Amino acid sequence: MICVIATVNLKEGKRDDYLAELRKIIPDVRQEIGNIEYAPHIDLPSGFPVQPPMRPDTVTILERWESLDALKSHMNAPHMGPYRQATKDIVQSMQVQVLSPT
Repeated sequence: MICVIATVNLKEGKRDDYLAELRKIIPDVRQEIGNIEYAPHIDLPSGFPVQPPMRPDTVTILERWESLDALKSHMNAPHMGPYRQATKDIVQSMQVQVLSPT
């Protein structure tokens, strides 16, 4: 199993628009072979002094996949093209961390 933390930085004020597009593909992603979990998250103020400042224009997607091959297939899944096209003008940048449990 592998874990993915995808951090999507959005243009100011576009989080709701982005989440609307993301929610359209979530059922398809969850049906992909090898998908275990695919869930968007937003920052939650906790009051913990170690937590960085809130990011109102960021969505973090937590993913778990059975294998790296399953993740690679996800990147080329048919529903990902229309999603990328629909969000290209609201996504500012994206970082992906691919992790292996120890």
